[in-house]
Amino acid sequence: MESEHQNMEQFLRWAAELGVSDSIDPPRSHDSCLGRSLSVADFPLAGGRGLGAVRELRKGELVLKVPRNALLTTESLLAKDENLRDSINLHRSLSSTQVLSVCLLYEMSKGKSSLWYPYLFHLPRDYDLLATFGEFEKQALQVEDAVWAAEKAVSKSQSEWKEAVTLMKELDLKPKFQSLHAWNWASATISSRTLHIPWDSAGCLCPVGDLFNYDAPGDVSDTLESPETANSTTNQECWNNAEEAGHVVETQSERLTDGGFDGDANAYCLYARRNYQQGEQVLLCYGTYTNLELLEHYGFILEENSNDKVFIPLETTHYTLASSWPKDSLYIHQDGKLSFALVSTLRLWLIPQSQRDKSVMRLVYAGSQISVKNEILVMKWVSEKCRSVLKDLPTSLLEDRVILQEIDKLQDSELRLEQREVEAFGSEVRAFLDVNRLISGGVCGKINRRMSKWRLAVQWRLRYKRTLADCISYCNEKINHLSATY
Repeated sequence: MESEHQNMEQFLRWAAELGVSDSIDPPRSHDSCLGRSLSVADFPLAGGRGLGAVRELRKGELVLKVPRNALLTTESLLAKDENLRDSINLHRSLSSTQVLSVCLLYEMSKGKSSLWYPYLFHLPRDYDLLATFGEFEKQALQVEDAVWAAEKAVSKSQSEWKEAVTLMKELDLKPKFQSLHAWNWASATISSRTLHIPWDSAGCLCPVGDLFNYDAPGDVSDTLESPETANSTTNQECWNNAEEAGHVVETQSERLTDGGFDGDANAYCLYARRNYQQGEQVLLCYGTYTNLELLEHYGFILEENSNDKVFIPLETTHYTLASSWPKDSLYIHQDGKLSFALVSTLRLWLIPQSQRDKSVMRLVYAGSQISVKNEILVMKWVSEKCRSVLKDLPTSLLEDRVILQEIDKLQDSELRLEQREVEAFGSEVRAFLDVNRLISGGVCGKINRRMSKWRLAVQWRLRYKRTLADCISYCNEKINHLSATY
């Protein structure tokens, strides 16, 4: 632990020498780049290692400035290495993120001789992004859309690696840095840690700046209770480019001010997104993401995520009627309430076609209830659909909670499994033990990492099922209330 503390101090000293600072005033010394606004701290229940406030911070206050020369970018690496620059110029077909991944592995291969070694040393050695999931972890997601997203992420990573292998061989990287495992590490580092910069779509790695943990954007009001906000489409942006995530961002009109590259200051400037008390963890927003998207791009999920969405199976006629709204606007919020587009579509669908006159259409597009009878039919249909989805999944909410408890037991470093103890576990846990040949003996680091990914898969599907269960409760409450007035 002491060695880890010393390594962090050395890293912060190195960053200070490059001009990184948590104050607008010039640093008094190069002992550390932190101490006047922020400090490195451990937050076990909120992301682990992060940055805490050492004093009261006001919303909008500059909390960290990282000069351009301290940003690890393709540009900064090519400028210092002619061999790397010449080789990459021969591979114009590679994407900007593929090029940065190769550059990162090339720099890692230099070891302590790299100018970036103090920073590279502190990067995680393993990630839990979907692209790193094995077959067992992918299937553990259970939900078809999630399994497909994981398979697509794995396939994409493998394809991009194959395209870049020739360049890595030309650079004469050691075999371990040319491997798929190394590529997954590099691409995961870039996916989960880069910040947006205007001159390179791959983004930049920002020493110290990437120690901030994630804070989700504010609530997006698009529920049955708030129809007036449903048709407002705005552009909520954070440092990472939301377009890279491949999803539509539903947002508020105000731009997030967490940070960005300031051309006048020639530095990446990061700001407090709210007021913080001394000792609080200072968080920054990466963008608007569902839990599945967070898992895909960053390797974690949020138990409470106001931007999460659950999609239930719909019929072709639903999508035809919902042509005024994007398909991905037909969803259930994490709290179990229906999105404006979904409830409006179902209201219209459950009205006979002969009765869909102008007055009905006006009510639908205004987000208003058509009739009590129609509203009850909508709630019954959704409730039954959610029950059907839950019934078709391999495990229940209760079973998933038990599985998480069993995973926690398995992650005990002192555990030594005997056959009779294995038989006491549920079928999914026994299957994991069997696949990883853990019927006897302890759990090694490699298996622990697989277990971490498996745990995330179970956590994701449990949160998904909780949303469906909450939706059933919500619909039943609405039915009871409406029936009393019918």
